[in-house]
Amino acid sequence: MKSKTLLFFLGLLLFFFSCKKKERVVDNPVQGEITISTDESFKSVAEALTDRYMALYPNTKINLEIKKEDLGYLDLLDNKVRVVVMSRELSQKEKDAYKSKIDMDMVPARFAADAVVFIVPKSSTRTSISLNEIKEELNSDNKRIVFDGTNSSNLNFVAQKLNTTPDKLKFSIINGNKNVVEQLNSHPDKIGVISLNTISRPYDKESEELRNSVKLLSVTEGNKTLEPTIANIRNMSYPFTRVLYFLTNEPYFGLGNGLIRFSCMQLGQIVVSKEGLQPYNIFERQVQMR
Repeated sequence: MKSKTLLFFLGLLLFFFSCKKKERVVDNPVQGEITISTDESFKSVAEALTDRYMALYPNTKINLEIKKEDLGYLDLLDNKVRVVVMSRELSQKEKDAYKSKIDMDMVPARFAADAVVFIVPKSSTRTSISLNEIKEELNSDNKRIVFDGTNSSNLNFVAQKLNTTPDKLKFSIINGNKNVVEQLNSHPDKIGVISLNTISRPYDKESEELRNSVKLLSVTEGNKTLEPTIANIRNMSYPFTRVLYFLTNEPYFGLGNGLIRFSCMQLGQIVVSKEGLQPYNIFERQVQMR
């Protein structure tokens, strides 16, 4: 009797663990659900890539969380998101934290070249700004330069370019890239700082309206004055060119790595190009004439 009871409980236990194992579904590149984080500055290209990926693989769901770049990175370390879009160079302390918490080698997956751009109201007579002027303005109590928020990718990148930190700079804030563009004409003495991706979609009506409502400034560095054009971003001669890259905490080839691989390969690079940005991985076409 005791042996029958023991066998019954053993069978019940095996059934329980079998059911639990069946319930545990691990995602893969063609099915599953994950959350990724991106700064609002890169929302457009991140949205375009995730939408295209989900269209190709209908059994996938990629939730896009819009969060400041620094906070998105912290969420990656805490496994709250699977992938984060980054633009600036991480500090050694941040790299050490990744190694400690994720226990993986950091492998940035570069997929696009974007830029930080400086804008003024349409009525402004100004057409360019120099690096020295930018430094002077960011140390002035006038706070004429307007960023889209603290902890934003634009602020972090400009500070890094100037070899300083955001807490040492003086500036104004209008939350959100789009809001900076829309409200700048009400502040004729201000200079806005936004991501190129906010206004880069060539065939998007909203992007076109935003683009046409302000004036983009050229940036002078040394004896060169350069506009934030695709050609200048491609050869990285525009001083505030930046490379966007993915980081993941996914230790296997799942949905996160599937999205990353897609974004860095030809189909994803075509999406990047249609966003009005420079694809990081350029696919050359060779034509043989006979």
